[in-house]
Amino acid sequence: MPPILPDFSNSVKLKYVKLGYQYLVNHILTLTLIPIMACIFLEVLHLGPDEILKLWTSLHFDLVQILCSSFLIIFIATVYFMSKPRTVFLVDYACFKPPVTCRVPFSTFMEHSRLILSNNPKSVEFQMRILERSGLGEETCLPPAIHYIPPNPTMEAARGEAELVIFSAMDALFEKTGLKPKDIDILIVNCSLFSPTPSLSAMVINKYKLRSNIRSFNLSGMGCSAGVISIDLARDLLQVHPSSNAVVVSTEIITPNYYQGNERAMLLPNCLFRMGGAALLLSNRRSERRRAKYRLVHVVRTHKGSDDKAYRCVFEEEDREGNVGISLSKDLMAIAGEALKSNITTMGPLVLPASEQLLFLLTLIGRKIVNPKWKPYIPDFKQAFEHFCIHAGGRAVIDELQKNLQLSAEHCEASRMTLHRFGNTSSSSLWYELGYIEAKGRMRKGDRVWQIAFGSGFKCNSAVWKCNRSIETPSDGPWADCIDRYPVHIPEVVKL
Repeated sequence: MPPILPDFSNSVKLKYVKLGYQYLVNHILTLTLIPIMACIFLEVLHLGPDEILKLWTSLHFDLVQILCSSFLIIFIATVYFMSKPRTVFLVDYACFKPPVTCRVPFSTFMEHSRLILSNNPKSVEFQMRILERSGLGEETCLPPAIHYIPPNPTMEAARGEAELVIFSAMDALFEKTGLKPKDIDILIVNCSLFSPTPSLSAMVINKYKLRSNIRSFNLSGMGCSAGVISIDLARDLLQVHPSSNAVVVSTEIITPNYYQGNERAMLLPNCLFRMGGAALLLSNRRSERRRAKYRLVHVVRTHKGSDDKAYRCVFEEEDREGNVGISLSKDLMAIAGEALKSNITTMGPLVLPASEQLLFLLTLIGRKIVNPKWKPYIPDFKQAFEHFCIHAGGRAVIDELQKNLQLSAEHCEASRMTLHRFGNTSSSSLWYELGYIEAKGRMRKGDRVWQIAFGSGFKCNSAVWKCNRSIETPSDGPWADCIDRYPVHIPEVVKL
């Protein structure tokens, strides 16, 4: 009997075939140019010294040609460098760490709910079921006014929370960067639900006595993705104002927005939202290039507000008893999925390697021409990014993105641990997640980070950063005293 051939499907690992394909497509230009250059070099070697001399003397250069060529080269180079966008650096950032006195363990939260909603035990049970499956831990914090029974959401208390969160983050940023208040050229503060007069940005200017010609902006009503919107605004401003520093403050003030009614759709935010805030320093100064942590690469914003369902899926309104709250629609996850799809369709061509884009294109053509039932190809974004910061809006949000983007547990670790330790801190959650990655010592020079956030309206916004230098494990920050305990196991249900 002739020898049986080996089963190549088992002996050859397909992953190496895929790696070879990726390398071939991503380096097709290099692999094409090298043989051409080698052939030219070999042809030149075959020529004798006399033939090379004749070839050189046959080329005629005069002064006019040289001057015209030089002028053209200088002109093209000038236009290129003047039209090239300014590089925006993230010098450093600081996250607010709530005091221990603001901690709200599960037992405290449920005891307060039973006292506040004593006339409606079903609402208490609903909150308990949500909290059991929320992914939050025992160390999340609520502002002092919410600790009262009943809560005391006065304007004074809300301003007190804003001052505590924003000023603490700003002080930490000044200490980290050595920045002086007079060096701030642009100030952007985003807070979705609390918008007093004077604004929060004016409050910061008054506290730190910033310059009278500072360009200040206060963004409200933009939801949990307002942090990326603030970065986009800062980037645009830094393009037209050379040698400038921009400070962005992202927070959400909980005090005036704690819902005290019985509508289940409005009780859900009470279980998820917690205190938090972050301040970051962006700059386009070349002198900051060496010490800056990250470089901003892309910002992609997607807005689905033209669709009525998307517009109303996160909606602030009054219930039948006149209590104001944030109503979350049952269609929220489906709408978020559609917004994400639109966002990554724009993001993909900007960041994905050529191999992934080619596979996606071929699959798309095949579905259109050959068989519409072909399964659509989901690009492997793990080839484009080393780290993912998914908005810690809730356990369901993280689970859905992990599934749709085919991410590993490690890729979503920062998001899950941030939700567990700090809860949903709205627009600032992305910076707690980035702080977690740094605290674990995982950030290296050249690493790429994808921040994804969702917000009311409905919006899906993304920011891409590239690490400018290897970052040592910080000795301060919100994770300094607890990073050794993480990651922790988060059960599907925590029985209360």
